[in-house]
Amino acid sequence: MAERDAGHDRDDSRDPLDEDAAWAELVAAYGEQPDPEKGRWPATGDDEGPAPTAAPTATEPPPAPAAPARPGGFIVYAPGVGPRDTPAPDPLDEDDDEGHFIPPEPPPLPTGDVTSRFAWIAVLGGPLLLLIMVLLRQELTWWITTLGIGGFLGGFATLVLRMRDGDEEDDDPGRGAVV
Repeated sequence: MAERDAGHDRDDSRDPLDEDAAWAELVAAYGEQPDPEKGRWPATGDDEGPAPTAAPTATEPPPAPAAPARPGGFIVYAPGVGPRDTPAPDPLDEDDDEGHFIPPEPPPLPTGDVTSRFAWIAVLGGPLLLLIMVLLRQELTWWITTLGIGGFLGGFATLVLRMRDGDEEDDDPGRGAVV
């Protein structure tokens, strides 16, 4: 895997990384926490952290360590003062109808005819009758089985035969596309 990725993401402007020295440094520093001044571990080769600072000379006093930055902060607002406590617009305000969409009333659901209703009752009720009988551990007599299976098959056949094919307005279906 290392051989496959060896030359893809390598930056030629950097010095080549001495892997043996890097591993030796990592093993030597095992269990220690990274220095917060340096950022990330020095042996990783990451350039994301701040650059290491030069060691102070004997004439310069060592710089005072900076206070560690807090990982995050938050602001506590008094009750009723925060940014989410702005008054909501009154939904019943009749003066401000600009820009509000009021959808029209939807059309009523199709009622269907009596035959379609009974066909749907048979398609759904036949298997439901058989399922209830099995769940209640009742005996499946010949007439309950006939009612369940026959109701499903009869309702399904009724619904299929009453389907519309959608070509009611088409005069000649074999002509292909008409421009």
